[in-house]
Amino acid sequence: MNCLWCDEEVIPELSWKNIVLLSEPKSLCEPCEKQLKKLQGKRCIKCSRQSTESICLDCQFWEEDDPLEFNRSVYSYNPHIRAMIAQWKYRGDYILAHLFKPLFIRTFIEEYSFLMKEALLIPIPLSDERIEERGFNQAKVLADFLPLPNQDLLTRIHQEKQAKKTRFERISANNPFIMNERIDQKVILIDDMYTTGTTLRQASVVLREQGCPEIYSFTLIRS
Repeated sequence: MNCLWCDEEVIPELSWKNIVLLSEPKSLCEPCEKQLKKLQGKRCIKCSRQSTESICLDCQFWEEDDPLEFNRSVYSYNPHIRAMIAQWKYRGDYILAHLFKPLFIRTFIEEYSFLMKEALLIPIPLSDERIEERGFNQAKVLADFLPLPNQDLLTRIHQEKQAKKTRFERISANNPFIMNERIDQKVILIDDMYTTGTTLRQASVVLREQGCPEIYSFTLIRS
């Protein structure tokens, strides 16, 4: 098969492990894969931001009343992944989500094995207007890759795009999420991007008000 991004041929890695496990064929060639930067090294234990402090300054600011237990992410933000996300989210190239699928699943299992028997996934929703514009919700696509059930329990009021807001506008924005039912199950919120964390915290506030005992988040990218 060919790389979904550059269309070069993907040479499959032949090993007994791949044969026995019938691993899913790679959809990204090695040169493209190397340009994606997996998060590693010293990171904030709360938000996955690369940091020499165990809890970064941003999380220290939120810590007293932070509804999120912690966030984990897969990749750091760089020009290569920015181009991929733009093509996927904003230009409707739906299939590109599979570029991230193998490592997204593997990282999730590594980070959330302790919740595998009790957590529910909730993808961060888009407003009806944004769904009509894009044709799909990228967070729902990512949630569908993962080996836990997911439900669309949150509703989102339409607002200006997050990407067009300043940092101050993001953290001071009104909460756009609504939830009309109680929940007594641990939740992992799924989204494509953690920037300031405001979106995830706003969703978490609504979940906590509806009785959710513990709230975590898992995102594709930590910018």
